[in-house]
Amino acid sequence: MKQHEYADLDATALAAALRSGEVSSGEVETVARECLAKADADLNALTRPPFEPGLSHDPEGPLAGVPFVVKDSGPVAKGVPFSLGSRALRGAVAAADQDVMARFRAAGLVALGQSTAPELGLSFATESLAHGVTRNPWDPARGVGGSSGGAAALVAAGAVPFAHGNDGGGSIRVPASACGVVGLKPSRGRVPCGPLVGEAAFGLVCEFGLTRTVRDAALLLDLVGAPTAGEKHVAPPPPGGSHTAALHTDPGRLRIAVSTCPWAPTEVDPQVAEAARDAGRVLEWVGHTVTEDAPALDAEDVVEASVLAVITTAAALSEGPYPADAARMEAVPARLLTEARGYGALDVVACLQAQHRVTRSVGQFFQGRGSEGSGFQGHSSQRHCFQGYDLLLTPTVAGLPVPHGTLDHGADHTVRSWLRRIYAHGPFTAPFNVSGNPAVSLPLAQSREGLPIGVQLVAAHGREDLLLAVAAQLEEAVPWRDRRPPLSVG
Repeated sequence: MKQHEYADLDATALAAALRSGEVSSGEVETVARECLAKADADLNALTRPPFEPGLSHDPEGPLAGVPFVVKDSGPVAKGVPFSLGSRALRGAVAAADQDVMARFRAAGLVALGQSTAPELGLSFATESLAHGVTRNPWDPARGVGGSSGGAAALVAAGAVPFAHGNDGGGSIRVPASACGVVGLKPSRGRVPCGPLVGEAAFGLVCEFGLTRTVRDAALLLDLVGAPTAGEKHVAPPPPGGSHTAALHTDPGRLRIAVSTCPWAPTEVDPQVAEAARDAGRVLEWVGHTVTEDAPALDAEDVVEASVLAVITTAAALSEGPYPADAARMEAVPARLLTEARGYGALDVVACLQAQHRVTRSVGQFFQGRGSEGSGFQGHSSQRHCFQGYDLLLTPTVAGLPVPHGTLDHGADHTVRSWLRRIYAHGPFTAPFNVSGNPAVSLPLAQSREGLPIGVQLVAAHGREDLLLAVAAQLEEAVPWRDRRPPLSVG
């Protein structure tokens, strides 16, 4: 198998080739290692040399032999060192698999490396003193988003068809937009989370991954998101029992709201806003009812609720077996952790109240219990939403991929001022971590400069089936599969 042949296949096609005997798992792993080395040399997207050998997996799993990478986001895979993108964690090694990692292994995925992330995952820029700057395969002078930036870069470059990521405020969707790939954040409770900043982060963090195709996202959600015997999942199973089946099911005529007005006080690049409006026109052409509207959200409530993730990160690093050395941390993470360690029960209660306000507003928007005047703050066309909506369409981020150093960890910030800073860059994603709704970023457009632009779809809780069905319609109407970045292994 040649590098370009490997890079042309998504995980679904690669698994089919392996099952048919067209190619062996050894051949696939050999070319995957070549592609990882080539991509990493260009992009600096791995934290260390590839694993030798690859991590153990089920050879009978449905994706047996398909390569992927895990994110340096905490204790993910048993026996694998992790640093959370920081120089402050020395000798930290995962003592056990996260539940999602156990499911990756059962699916047959072969972990060949670990992808880069910003320090403690607290940025939308994958740039750290520990591992350096991860470069964008579309323009190496620009960033890849964060915090799952290394994962997105490797998928975009064709080094792996799928990469593990997690999302606590946009950390899958923001890099998916920056790198031109598919980034799905499942519903709260759909995929099991790890204890460090997953289950402990009051449900803000979701585990999943980044792919190049919608069908891969659906397949992987079926494999890692299905409840096991005796397990109580918050998110119900999809109608028909399969997200893959939803791709081939007519979702009917849906009510879809479109908004390009951010909840945070920031400007949206005209090219980015137009890409979202174009997607709305495509959905109208496909047969859906498209209306300009959005849920009523308070920017400060989203910031306040997001503080929960910082508090739980601080607690985990203070109480865990590998305490972080603050003297070796970058300025912003060190200050944020110091501040968060001083918070008490009343601070947590205030954050939870903000989370409930956001969750109720988003729930009303989809369920049809909204009131007059609903809309993003400053929205130019506010409407009643008593009937509710099936989907919401927005840009994924406010602008194009930014030059390195734009989101600098050396600046002086408090917890809340830093959250406001990064949410000014990515104002559309965090509300749905707070509310727990599923959301996906799709690489539907490119700028005049040839940079990817992501468009976000959001659904009601547990309705990944609708989300993926409409994502598949957009993928068919506005295909992106043949786009290749300049720094592509293919």
